[in-house]
Amino acid sequence: MTPYLDIQGLTKSFGAQVLFDNINMSVAEGQKVGLIAKNGTGKSTLLEIIAGKEGHDSGSIIFHNDIRVGYLEQTPDFDPEESVLDACFNHNGDPEKVLKAKQILTKLHIDDLAQPMKELSGGQRKRVALANVLITEPDFLILDEPTNHLDLEMIVWLENYLSRSTLTLLMVTHDRYFLDNVCNVILELDDETIYTYRGNYSYYLEKRQERIDNRRAEIARANNLYRKELEWMRSTPQARSHKARYREDAFYELEQRAHRRIEERQVRLKASNVYIGSKIFECQHVSKKFTDSQGNDKVILDNFYYNFARFEKMGIVGNNGTGKSTFIKMLLGLVPPDSGKFDVGETVRFGYFSQDGLKYDESQKVIDIITDIADYIDLGGGRKMTASQFLNYFLFTPEQQQNFVYKLSGGERRKLYLCSVLMKNPNFLVLDEPTNDLDIQTLQVLEEYLQDFPGCVIVVSHDRYFMDKVVDHLLVFEGSGVIKDFPGNYTQYREWKSLKSEKDDGSSKKAKAVKKDYHHDTRRRMSFKEKREFEQLSKDIEALETEQKQIEEMLCGGTLSVEELTEKSKRLPQIKDELDEKEMRWLELSELE
Repeated sequence: MTPYLDIQGLTKSFGAQVLFDNINMSVAEGQKVGLIAKNGTGKSTLLEIIAGKEGHDSGSIIFHNDIRVGYLEQTPDFDPEESVLDACFNHNGDPEKVLKAKQILTKLHIDDLAQPMKELSGGQRKRVALANVLITEPDFLILDEPTNHLDLEMIVWLENYLSRSTLTLLMVTHDRYFLDNVCNVILELDDETIYTYRGNYSYYLEKRQERIDNRRAEIARANNLYRKELEWMRSTPQARSHKARYREDAFYELEQRAHRRIEERQVRLKASNVYIGSKIFECQHVSKKFTDSQGNDKVILDNFYYNFARFEKMGIVGNNGTGKSTFIKMLLGLVPPDSGKFDVGETVRFGYFSQDGLKYDESQKVIDIITDIADYIDLGGGRKMTASQFLNYFLFTPEQQQNFVYKLSGGERRKLYLCSVLMKNPNFLVLDEPTNDLDIQTLQVLEEYLQDFPGCVIVVSHDRYFMDKVVDHLLVFEGSGVIKDFPGNYTQYREWKSLKSEKDDGSSKKAKAVKKDYHHDTRRRMSFKEKREFEQLSKDIEALETEQKQIEEMLCGGTLSVEELTEKSKRLPQIKDELDEKEMRWLELSELE
């Protein structure tokens, strides 16, 4: 397999903080690699170093074969005055690339190419940046949180595009379904080093647990040896002067390993005494519309009614611009409706996590920001958790709690904001895109917290995995004031929508067939050649589906060599294309008698 990227002995630190030390990694042609790490441990910095945007202390980064590298930053920066099309080319686009840009932007639902960048939403700017990278037709694509600010439709489009593409890929993302469906290698940055898992996210979870279990056993053995060595170290200098020096050195390494935490401790919060009355809120025939820059009315809600139940955990999904954030701002009284009203119960105490975040005093410490809110949080049943314990629950170590805000990464700031909202002990959480910039470990803690949360929850999110684990009910914003009430999580909604689409397509084909029979006495029958083709198609489809399943199992099994992994990864999108083509032809022939 052709190597595209080799990294040897890479070290990076900021002052006394070491992000990674002497790490080695490589990415081969055709591999799709996902990079996972906690907030603040250097994921984005590593991508910036690889892309040549940031320096490093030592080590080498080598790209082979003069490959073209494309880099999507986590927060793209554009001239606010230039147009969408100019933002893609810096005014230097040749006609062919302009045509390709228009095609990609159209697929990404960016239609007004003359619109100034300052008028675009965060999601739209991210899509323009994505188009900007794809237009260059890179051999090797580096993506930093590509799904942030993208709506579900765009996430699914990008997921399909990348999984079918032969592009070599290195990306950081917290979207676990995206990692599972796109990546065939997972790299974990932990303890200042890199661990490699040759499979998708599900495979990574399985093998990571094995690694942790093995380490636990190793540490148990180390602890036994530690006790014996401690007795020896506590003896007088004269008593151990005859011992070999290497035993002292080995002891200090052993002590460090024995005391290293393998997994962050997670405390189950059971706030059983949080009171919330039976009346939550009633959305009483609310209507809301805006007028855009072209003078067109944009309907958000149209005489919408909803009565929110006690302890309900509801997700809100829909494309960008359909009014999800506006809906919750009206609920919170931040935006007035045009007509109707939100009748909120007297016992409701909202906790609001917004997309905009919160401005902090940069010179404050993490722990001080939380203790300014409260010294402890009441968990019910006489149990309390101090501010420090609560931060620890959300993976701020005692050392990190003493950090000043200006030292925090973007993800750590978002996590601090989340803790500040929860520390107020609300009984109704309203979370608008809480998963953006949070690492997977923090998301797992938040999911656990919300599953146990005894109050009400509304979540606006494009993170499918997160929604599946947290919510049991959806409001689907379809645009133009159309809102569907769906009693299930996001995956259940997608399955229902797919079945409904198939049923509607079947009804449409049936209607066409009836209409055709009405106008013509007979339908064309299959020729002998077409019958043979139809039979062969059935066999081919079955064989391709079997091959597809076998390859997916092989890719997740971790037994393939690097060459076999690349070969199978390239074959998978080819199978999908062949299946699409043969299934379409099968449907055409199936309508003949």
